[in-house]
Amino acid sequence: MRAFQSRSRAFALLIACALLVAGGCASVPRNPEDPLERYNQAVFSFNERVDKAVARPLATVYDTFAPRPVQTGVGNFFGNLGDIWIGFNNLLQGKVGAGLSDWARFLVNSTFGIFGLLDVASELELQKNDEDFGQTLAVWGVGEGPYFVVPFFGPSTLRDAAALPLDGASDPVWRMAHVPTRNSLAGLRIADKRARLLGFEKTLDEGTLDKYTFTRNFHLQQRRAKVHDGNPPMEYEDFEPDEEALLVPAATQPASDERSAAGRL
Repeated sequence: MRAFQSRSRAFALLIACALLVAGGCASVPRNPEDPLERYNQAVFSFNERVDKAVARPLATVYDTFAPRPVQTGVGNFFGNLGDIWIGFNNLLQGKVGAGLSDWARFLVNSTFGIFGLLDVASELELQKNDEDFGQTLAVWGVGEGPYFVVPFFGPSTLRDAAALPLDGASDPVWRMAHVPTRNSLAGLRIADKRARLLGFEKTLDEGTLDKYTFTRNFHLQQRRAKVHDGNPPMEYEDFEPDEEALLVPAATQPASDERSAAGRL
């Protein structure tokens, strides 16, 4: 328990330090939605270097040697664990039916799906949802704030970054007391999530002039769609992205779960 509390405090401290540094780097931005652009550009570059040195090689090895059925089972397993927190957030947002459905998914897949390796719940038409505490704060009326790149975790907003410590504290993997098991599962999850983005990343590198701008605009658009359950308000339709940001064809854009994976490595 003490170890878990220490990790949670360290996690929150990381976010707090990033917020303080960002506050000191504010400048007149090219985009009004990105007032911390100088800070965000620096952290984006740092995250890219970390990804190139650690996450991408790990994902490449995993994608090369793990058969597709194994990758599917791994993704299902971690997705099943996530349904617990997803259901709780749906309840907090007043979506009782969705929340109970999420928990039903967890029970079905944990039993009939062999600890979540098989997604039996989807075959039973229990919809897979994707909620977190940042979305819950949005439903409660908390504004998203400026775009904010979190060290190691990637694109976010000020509101969602503030919610990260609680999302992390709710993660069953990080709550494990047995350190070797915890670290092994965490590494496996990173490899699995990052592997899903390998194909999209190649297209992104080849098809856009400004990877930072594209990532920012794509994240904000996808995040707003998720917060509003696919129906963002009209005010966001007036958002005009930079010209070079959206050169990648829509057909190559990752699914919402892959976008989340890119942002929460």
